Amino acid sequence: MSTVHQPDLKDRPARLTVGVVGAGRVGPALAASLQLAGHRPVAVSGVSDASRRRAERLLPGVPLVPPAEVLQRADLVLLTVPDDALPGLVAGLAETGAVRPGQLLVHTSGRYGVAVLDPALRAGALPLALHPAMTFTGTPVDVQRLAGCSFGVTAPGELRLAAEALVIEIGGEPEWISEENRPLYHAALALGANHLVTLVAQAMELLRTAGVGAPDRMLGPLLGAALDNALRSGDAALTGPVARGDAGTVAAHVAELRAHAPQTVAGYLAMARATADRALASGLLKPELAEDLLGVLADGGRTSPAGGTGRTDRPHGTTGDDGTNRTDDSTGTDDTDDTDGPTGTEGNDR
Repeated sequence: MSTVHQPDLKDRPARLTVGVVGAGRVGPALAASLQLAGHRPVAVSGVSDASRRRAERLLPGVPLVPPAEVLQRADLVLLTVPDDALPGLVAGLAETGAVRPGQLLVHTSGRYGVAVLDPALRAGALPLALHPAMTFTGTPVDVQRLAGCSFGVTAPGELRLAAEALVIEIGGEPEWISEENRPLYHAALALGANHLVTLVAQAMELLRTAGVGAPDRMLGPLLGAALDNALRSGDAALTGPVARGDAGTVAAHVAELRAHAPQTVAGYLAMARATADRALASGLLKPELAEDLLGVLADGGRTSPAGGTGRTDRPHGTTGDDGTNRTDDSTGTDDTDDTDGPTGTEGNDR
C-alpha cells in the first residue's frame, strides 16, 4: 500500500512533492521554479543522456527513476513530453495503474487541453493543462524567464483556482484558454515564435553573405524595435517596401534572393503577400500602388514594374505622399515574434 501523502483538494496548492515525466527542456525548469516556490521535487524520468544531464543540472540530487515510480512518489506530476507522445503516455500510465486518486497530473502541451488526460481522470487524477508561452533552452536561464511568463491554463471548473495559483506561485501570469480553443492558441504561438526564429536565422545568413561581420549586432536593435512597435501598435507598425508599395524594390529583393539564397524566395514571397494584405486592409498601402506590387508577387518577382528598372520612382530620402520622411524606410532599417514553444516546448522529452 502506498504511503505517499495525498493532499486534499482544499489544501492545494499546499507544499507538494513534485515529479517530472520527460526531462526535456521544459520539465526540469518548471520543477525548479516550483521548488523555489516551496514545493519539493522528488523524482524525474528521462530517456536520453541529454535529458539526464539536464535533470542533474536543474534538479541536483533528485533521483532519476522510471515514469511509474515518478507517479508513485509525487503528489503533482509534470508530464512534459512532446505533444504527439502525450496521449499514449497518459493511456499507458492509466492502464498500468500508476495513476493514484487525488494526484495532480499537469501537462505542458500547448495543443491539448484536459481532455487528453481523460484516462487518468477516470483513474481519479486531477487534470490540469499549464502551457508556458516561452521558448526554452534547457539551461538555468529558463527558470528566470518563467517569472512574468504567460501560461495558457485549462482545467475543470473546480480546479481552475488551483491551476491559476500554481502558475502565480511560479511567478507566471495565468491566461484562461477554453478546451476548444487550445489548437488555435497553440498555432498562434507557433506562428509568432517558431517562425520568428527561422526568419531571424535566414536574415543573419543573408547579411553574412552580403559581407556583414556581426549580423547579430546589426539585427538586435532593429528587431527589438520592430517587435516592440508591433506589440504596441499592431498593423500600424508596418513599414518597408511592401507597406509603401515599392514594387521595384521588392522585385530587386526577389532577384537577389534567387541568385544568392533561392531557398528563401518562397518564404519571402509568402510573407510579402501577407504583409501587403494587412497593409491594404489597414490603409497603409495605397490601392494605386498595390497593383504593381501584387503583380510582382503574383509572378514571383521575375519581372520588374515600371519598365523593368527594378527601382521605385521615389528617390532615397524624399518625403512620401503622406508628408513623412522616408529616409529610414528606404534603407530597410525602419520600424516594423518560446515558450515552445513554444511554442517553445521543443527538444527531446520536450
